[in-house]
Amino acid sequence: MAYYHSKYARGRKKRSRFSRFLLRFLFVLILLALAGGYFLYKVIEGPNVWTPNDKPVSIYVPTGANFQQLKNILYEKGLVIHRKNFEWWAKKKKLPELVKPGRYILVNGMSNNQLVDMLRAGKQVPVNVTFNNVRDIYQLAGKVGHQIEADSAQIVNYLTDSSNLRQIGADSIPVLTFFIPNTYRFYWNTTAKAFVDRMIREYHKFWNPTRMAKAKAIGLTPTQVIILASIVEKETNKNDEKPKIASVYINRLRDGWRLQADPTVIYALGNPKIHRVLNIHKKVKSPYNTYLHRGLPPGPICVPSIASIDAVLNYDKTHYLYFCAKSDMSGYHVFSETNRQHQKNAKKYQEALDKLRIYR
Repeated sequence: MAYYHSKYARGRKKRSRFSRFLLRFLFVLILLALAGGYFLYKVIEGPNVWTPNDKPVSIYVPTGANFQQLKNILYEKGLVIHRKNFEWWAKKKKLPELVKPGRYILVNGMSNNQLVDMLRAGKQVPVNVTFNNVRDIYQLAGKVGHQIEADSAQIVNYLTDSSNLRQIGADSIPVLTFFIPNTYRFYWNTTAKAFVDRMIREYHKFWNPTRMAKAKAIGLTPTQVIILASIVEKETNKNDEKPKIASVYINRLRDGWRLQADPTVIYALGNPKIHRVLNIHKKVKSPYNTYLHRGLPPGPICVPSIASIDAVLNYDKTHYLYFCAKSDMSGYHVFSETNRQHQKNAKKYQEALDKLRIYR
C-alpha cells in the first residue's frame, strides 16, 4: 500500500511539472504572438511617412515607372522613415506589379498600409491647370507642359499634326480658337491628346445656345468672335472697359473700315516689347496687319480671356469709331466719334509718352 501511494505521488508530481511547463510554454507563445502582432501593427499601421514641417508633399510618378523608380522618388525626398518595412509590406501587397502613374499627396504620419494602398490603387489627386496671356500654341504648350505629364514638345507636335487637326475639326479654323482660358482639373498623367480632347469638349460647352445666339446677332461666327476678342484682350486689361472697345471695332467692321488695331501690328512684327506703334511699323507686310488689310486677321493674336470674349458678345451700343489711351497713363482709354476729337486725344497721349521718353 505504501508503494502504491509513493507511485501515485510521483505521477502527480510529473503531471504537475508538465502542466507548469505547458503553462509557461503557452505564456511564452502568447507573449511572442503579442510581440509579433505589435510588430506587425507597427510595420503595417504605424506612422512611417515624414514630411517637412508636417506639410503635405506631392510626388509625381511618371507613366511606365517601375517599383525601383517609385522608391527612388520617395527616398530622394526622405519621405519614408523605415524603408525596409515599407518595401516588405509593399511586396506583400504586390505593389511592385501595380505601380500606377500620377500625382500623389503624402501627409505626415501616414502608415505603410495607407501609403501602399494609395499607390497601388492609383488614388492620385488632380492638378489645377490654368493658362492665360498666351500668344500662340508654343506659349500655350509651354505653360500647360509645366502642369501635366505631357511636355510642351508633345503638345506642340499633337497640335501641328494635320491628321490630328482634321480629327478635332481644326483643319479649317485656327486651332488656338479652341482654347478657352480657365482653371481646369486634370490628372497629372494626362497625355497631349487627352488634354486637347478635353479642351475641345470645354469649347463646345462654352459655346452654349445663349452665346451662339449673341454671336449670330452680331453677324460673327464663334471663331470670329474669338479673333476680335483677342484684339480687345491686347488693347486693355480693364474688364469694365472691354465692351466699349469691342463696340469701336464692331462699328468699324460694320462700316467697312480697316480695324487699324495696333496690337495686330505688334503681333505681325513679333515684338511684344513695342510700346509705341510708329508709321513705319504700320507698313509691315502681314495678313495680321489691320492697317493694310480690311476685316479681321486670319487668326487670334492671343488666347483671349472669357471676359474679352463676353465683352464682344455683350458689346456696348455706341457710335464710337476711335479710342486712344488716356494721357494720365491709368490704362484706361478716351473714346470719340470723330477723327478731329480723336486727333486731339492722340496728341495728348503722344506728348505724355514723350515726357516719359517712350519713343518705341
